[in-house]
This record gives sequence, structure tokens and C-alpha cells, in this order.
Amino acid sequence: MNEKVLEEESRTLNANEKERLSLEKKASGLESQFKVSEQLLEFLKVHNVSLGFTTYHTGKTVLVGRLQKDDQVSIYQQVFNQSLGLASSGDGQQLALGTAYQIWRFANAVPLNEGAEHDKVYIPQAGYTTGVCHSSDLGFDKEGKIVFVNTLFSCVATISETESFMPLWKPPFISSLAPEDRCHLSGLGFRDGEPRYVSGFSQTDTKGGWSEHRHTGGFIMDIKTNEVLCAGLTMPHSPRWYQDKLWVLNSGGGEFGYVDMDTKQFKAVTLCPGYARGLSFCGNFALIGLSKLRSDAANEGLIVEKRLAAEKAESYCALQVVDLRTGETAPLLLLEKPVEEIRDVIVLPNTRNPMLVGFRSDEIYRYMVFNQELLK
Repeated sequence: MNEKVLEEESRTLNANEKERLSLEKKASGLESQFKVSEQLLEFLKVHNVSLGFTTYHTGKTVLVGRLQKDDQVSIYQQVFNQSLGLASSGDGQQLALGTAYQIWRFANAVPLNEGAEHDKVYIPQAGYTTGVCHSSDLGFDKEGKIVFVNTLFSCVATISETESFMPLWKPPFISSLAPEDRCHLSGLGFRDGEPRYVSGFSQTDTKGGWSEHRHTGGFIMDIKTNEVLCAGLTMPHSPRWYQDKLWVLNSGGGEFGYVDMDTKQFKAVTLCPGYARGLSFCGNFALIGLSKLRSDAANEGLIVEKRLAAEKAESYCALQVVDLRTGETAPLLLLEKPVEEIRDVIVLPNTRNPMLVGFRSDEIYRYMVFNQELLK
């Protein structure tokens, strides 16, 4: 990386860090103002799940469960140096979290069937310094390896023990890997335990080239075949294979839907009253992260803004549930200032009340995991 690129990245990092610290200062000392819907507790109980989501600007990673004795919703949150992609392993025993320049692996420290207040306590066990990659979507493959979309370098990558990251795949139209965010790869989806689908803002091969095509250049690609499965989208995110369909958030268009594999067309299921980003599933329901629309240049004139204006509706920040059978929607959790955006969303199956150990509280000193049997 030459000196000019380094200087530019440094200026960007400093600006982002100042913004993050300002927002974090506003958020510190108070619980983010969550408004819990009447349906949330029932949803968690019926499906025996907990939810998790990240907020980028305030750096919060939030886990939503329920208290067993009081029959109430429990909200547990930690602050990291930016919170980006969030993923759970198949068995729910591990979490992966992308942050400003690192990816963290968390492991559950609570034995199964133990009647503790928290039935899962996730402790950070390994951190990988990737540098600034914008790892906003990631997951565990069938071998337990963390795979993530490396937006800045326009590729899909995995963590490395000796390097910043190990590239696994790049779009065929990308000529070389460079920290230039050429096509803005925004999402990564898995199928049968393997990374399989990506979303991107445009098929461009120049530095920041996607910005000029963000309204109509969005695409979904199969990384196994390099086939473009759907094009003409607006800033798509979160491709997910579920119930034999490839679901997608057409974020700039304000739509949740799926890709018709025969016609290669996007089929909208419902309107999203915000910038949709972060998608997970539970039974016949989808959980979507919604962010308030921003007024910056990158988001000016989006289709979702025009659609909401036509319906005289405003965008909001929330966890929204969608019934896949009917398309009906409802907000489960509303977020108010200073939190106005959600970056990623997960569902934790068979989990009542999870807890996440961070680096800014005494908990990290006290929670330890070891096998006593090894010394017998």
C-alpha cells in the first residue's frame, strides 16, 4: 500500500473514530432507549430463541432474551470499537463479531442444562487483527472457520494466524485486490455450510466505482459458479438461503424478498419502513434490522425514501418480523436516539437469556473456562 493510500485511509479512520467516540459518549451512562412490543416476549417464548443485533455508529452489540422468573424481556449490551457483522455457529456455542479492524470469536462458558440466570455466556476467546476490512457480514462454515465479506478489498476472505486475512474468492470482474472498495460487496450468504452467495452494489472495477451506480447496479452472485443470479437491485444486503429460497434485502428500494432462480428476477414480499440491513430466520418468520434513513450523499434520492414519502410514512430503527406465509410485518423492538441504525441481526436457537462479555467491564476478569478433568 503506497503512502498516499495510507494517508487517505488514516484520515478516514480518524474521522470515523471521532464520530464513533462522540456517539458512544452520548450513549454511555444510559440504556439505549428500547421500546419493546407486546409481541416480543411471546415470540421469544414460543420459538425458544434469543435475538442479537449490532449497531455500527454507537458500537453496541445487543442480545435480547427473557428472564425466567419474572417473565420479562432481558436486554444485554456491550460496546466495542464499532460493531459490524454478527454470526452464530450452528450449535449456538460460538459467536463471531466483526469490529473496526478485528474479528472476535466468542465461546459459551455455561454448561448445558445449568439453571443459571444466563443460559449462555459468550466470552471473547480469540481476536484476529484484519485491519480495516469492513467485515459487515460473516459466518461459520461447516468446519467452524470464520468466513467474511471483505468490503474494502472486494473479496470473500477468512481469518489467518499469520496474515491480516486470507482471500478465498473475488468477483471475476475485479482485476486485483486493493483497499479501494471497488464494487462494495455488502453481504455474504451460506448454503449447506459453505459460503455461497454475495451481494454487491455494482459490477465495477475502479476505486469507489460503485457510488455512481448504487441506484440500479446492485447484484447477487453465486460464488461457486460466478453466475450473476439477479441484477438491477438498489444497494442490496444480506443474501440468505432458507426454506429453499434465496432471500435478499433490496435495501435502497425498501424491499424484502427473494430471487426467482428461473427468471433471475427479484420478487418483493413486503415494504421495509427503513434501510434494511441484517437478516435472520426463525420458523416461518424473518427478522430484519431497520435503520433510519440518513441524509448524506450516499443515501440521497433512494427509492425507499420516495416510497415512504408516497405513503406519508417515516423510517425508523427497529427489529422487524415478517411472516413468510403472508408478508405481514410488525416491529418487535424499536430503538430511539442515539441509536438510529442496525448493522446485522441473528437468531440464537434454544437460548433463553444470553450474555456477552466485553472489554469495558469487570466481567472479563471474573469469567474463566477450563476443564478440571484434565488434572484428575
